[in-house]
Amino acid sequence: MAAVCGGDAVARVFPFGPRHRAVNDLANQFVPFHAHLWDLLRGRADGGLLLDWRAGWGTSFLPDYGTYLSSPLAPLVALFPRADIEYAVYALTVLKTGLAAAAMTFLLRRLGTAPGGPRTAPDRLGRWWAPVLGASYALCGWSLAEGTYNPMWLDGLIAFPLLCLVAEWVREARRPLLGPLVVAVCWTANFYTAHMATLGAALVLLVRLAATGTFRLRVLLRAALVTGTGIALAAPVLVPVFLGSRHAHPGLVREFVPASGTDVLARLLPVTYGFSTPAAFVSTAVPLLVATLLFRRDAPVRERLLWPGLCAAVAASLQWGPTHLVWHAFATPNGSPYRQTFVFSGVLVIAAWTALAHGMPDRRALLGGTGVVLALTAGALPSPLLTSWALLLTCAGLAAVAGALLLPRRGRYGLLAAVLVAGTVLGQAAATTAYADRERILRLDDYPPWGPEQDRRAAALAAADGWPAYRTDPGLPLVAGNDPLLLGGQGAAYYSSHTPAVLTATLSALGGGWTSRGRNLPTLDNPVTDALFGVGARWREGRVVRAEALPLVTVRPPGPPPVYGPSPFRNQELLLGARVYDEPRGGACPVGSEVFLWAPDVSGPVRFAGREVRLLGGQPKRRAALVSLGRQDRAGERPSVPAPGGALRPQARPPGPAIGFLLANGVMLALSAGLSDAEFRSWGWRVPFWAAGLLAA
Repeated sequence: MAAVCGGDAVARVFPFGPRHRAVNDLANQFVPFHAHLWDLLRGRADGGLLLDWRAGWGTSFLPDYGTYLSSPLAPLVALFPRADIEYAVYALTVLKTGLAAAAMTFLLRRLGTAPGGPRTAPDRLGRWWAPVLGASYALCGWSLAEGTYNPMWLDGLIAFPLLCLVAEWVREARRPLLGPLVVAVCWTANFYTAHMATLGAALVLLVRLAATGTFRLRVLLRAALVTGTGIALAAPVLVPVFLGSRHAHPGLVREFVPASGTDVLARLLPVTYGFSTPAAFVSTAVPLLVATLLFRRDAPVRERLLWPGLCAAVAASLQWGPTHLVWHAFATPNGSPYRQTFVFSGVLVIAAWTALAHGMPDRRALLGGTGVVLALTAGALPSPLLTSWALLLTCAGLAAVAGALLLPRRGRYGLLAAVLVAGTVLGQAAATTAYADRERILRLDDYPPWGPEQDRRAAALAAADGWPAYRTDPGLPLVAGNDPLLLGGQGAAYYSSHTPAVLTATLSALGGGWTSRGRNLPTLDNPVTDALFGVGARWREGRVVRAEALPLVTVRPPGPPPVYGPSPFRNQELLLGARVYDEPRGGACPVGSEVFLWAPDVSGPVRFAGREVRLLGGQPKRRAALVSLGRQDRAGERPSVPAPGGALRPQARPPGPAIGFLLANGVMLALSAGLSDAEFRSWGWRVPFWAAGLLAA
């Protein structure tokens, strides 16, 4: 924990400096979802575990809970003030890192004595080796570079040593009731990384059985039973996640492309960064100890071959397409393709402890191990990911650890050895953290952190909130992908792995935009859709503005469902039941009308009447929303629109830019007609009771 905080302090990153951490999914998903959990635990949320009324105009919440918030540690955010939710998420991140180190330390001590041959007891190895190796595991490159901004994945970092412990209980036919409970907790905390951790624990169990000559079919059957029972116990969380995934907007199907060999070797070293490469760094002490096992004459031949062989096999599986799919539950992720790397780091640490279980390596084994590490480092030299700091810290760490292994094991020499090894772990991890902090903000999307402006906006939205009489939309500009969860109100914006396909399709038909290939839906600032979906208040241009809107629940005469066409103008009118848009004549709109632009594939600035609006389009990754360009002040003035961009297949290209103007008072007239409709009047007295029943459900 000191290494993580120290690295962040060196980089002057929140909460230790002016640089913010609000990048990618950390800002878009994890902080807003934890803010919503805070509201749920404090009784201030609109909705409950089943339904979230704030985001996406109302969405199911159980799939999001099971994906982002089901960690046993997540409720700790309620101990922090609501305005300090970023501090709360950071504290959870550091705490999870510490717990992962503690879990691995406990496992290593448990593995200190094994059947099948004489072993050195943990106490004789020096009490400090197990926690130092446990810290090395928790401070692996995957944890420092990727887990830090995906804190839900860190539950998998904790789960791997715990599941290996369950495997030990299975091998010894012990703890038949506790084993399934531990599996259930791990799978409930984060099923995605728990799947990877379970595969890694299964491999460790197979090697343990083979190394000790106790390979039995009944042990494998017992392991399958314990795992299956634990997963079944987690089913109340897993089933909604599975169902939510079935109804989610499909992500982009990608082909796995393995990283180059030199880049993979470079990521074994400290102070390197690359989004599409495995962050395989684990302190220099670990690969050195694993390499010495190859040259140890006092170790059984099975162990000398099996443990380094397992490390090599897991490393190779990161690069091979079929095993890549197995690790990732048979779906190549849209983001980093090496999310299972923490298992590789854990296997390396267990192999390093196995080498130590036979005592300290002699000079011959240490010389051979040093040669292997130097050869791996030399293989990384052609990689552009390699930095001078990486080479310097690797060589310094190698010298420090090798020197510590050569020192006598008694008196002040033992203390010096502990300082050298622990200093190597802490120094390399802190430097890697600081480097990743600097590189991450340059390479990933970043968002404004919480500050006074967000405080003012949240307070204004809370003062205007009239739910359930009407919705209050957090509006634009966006702070993150889930502004309704973060700032309050009830809006269209929503970003999740479970964004419903029907929501994406509906918003797209009405002129909505997206990022993340249709799963990140920003709000749609439009008077017609506001009226349709009951948005009676909205943040716009630094203040909350009010508008007339239909009630949250309205009833229209029965008829066929709407069939959307290619024009968002016509689709909005279809739902409203009135004509409110017209096309410009002669290329320009009438003076005094509000001009709207529909250009989903345009990316760049649009200028009109002295105002500039920036669009971000380019399907399939991004889609620009229908936007207002303001009022037509002078006759004949036309907007300046850049050419559409983006790599599209010809048959997938949407219609070109279209301009429409909103008829004066068109929405108000349509609302007046709808509210006086005889069919609506006849149902009006029933609607509030039905709405109340729906909200109660």
